[in-house]
Amino acid sequence: MSFQPVLPLTGFAGWNFLKRTLARQQVAQQASPVQQRDEAYFREKIGKVKTAEQLVNDKRLLRIALTAFGLEADVNSRAFVQKVLEGGTLKEGSLANKLADKQYQKFSAAFGFGDYSMPRTAISTFPDEILAQFRARSFETAVGRQNGSYRLAMNAEREIPALAAKQTSETVKWYSILGNAPLREVMQTALGLPKSFASIELDQQVSVLRDKTRAAFGSPDLGQFSDPAKMEELVRRFMFQAQIQEQGTGSSPAAIALALLRR
Repeated sequence: MSFQPVLPLTGFAGWNFLKRTLARQQVAQQASPVQQRDEAYFREKIGKVKTAEQLVNDKRLLRIALTAFGLEADVNSRAFVQKVLEGGTLKEGSLANKLADKQYQKFSAAFGFGDYSMPRTAISTFPDEILAQFRARSFETAVGRQNGSYRLAMNAEREIPALAAKQTSETVKWYSILGNAPLREVMQTALGLPKSFASIELDQQVSVLRDKTRAAFGSPDLGQFSDPAKMEELVRRFMFQAQIQEQGTGSSPAAIALALLRR
């Protein structure tokens, strides 16, 4: 049986419970037989993988690798994944660089099949690097099976501060949010924007998001969410707004999150 997190409450109270018990629950997840078998298999096999083709032809290895980057929905798209990996990220026109979802770029760069004569799978620390991400993403997936809003919030807690800290323009950061469906959902929901917001022109979306963010947090810039206190405030707003929307529409947050994280 796969790991099931303990989530006895819903809404913001449930979120606080999850945060308080997070370390203990993650230890329990790592101790589960399914998790241990997957990790042992990855450690045993990944160092022997020298090409993207070898990786995609081992479905279990591929599932673990994709899950580490939140891309597990592509496990059956072997030709596409192979092309992403073989193109690498050092060439400007590579497929990984062209895709709107930058998780593919991170995935391709992590393995290095298209960038180096010897892929990063040969590095002794590589299994630890990927499995740390695999544990985190697997835990989020397990949480999401019970509460999709929590999964979206956990994803945002990891991804938004990393994006905020990047040495790029604020406009580029906002476009990155709009190109990432789960992060877009968190930001739109936290700012009280309707689903129809996504249908307006992109430049206008950025302008509205900046104005709403300034009104809610005191600054229009995503860079402010490098501050843990600001990030906590963003998640709190998202939780309350998500609960209001759920009560108003009857939509399942788990179903919404799953659909977003599979895009």
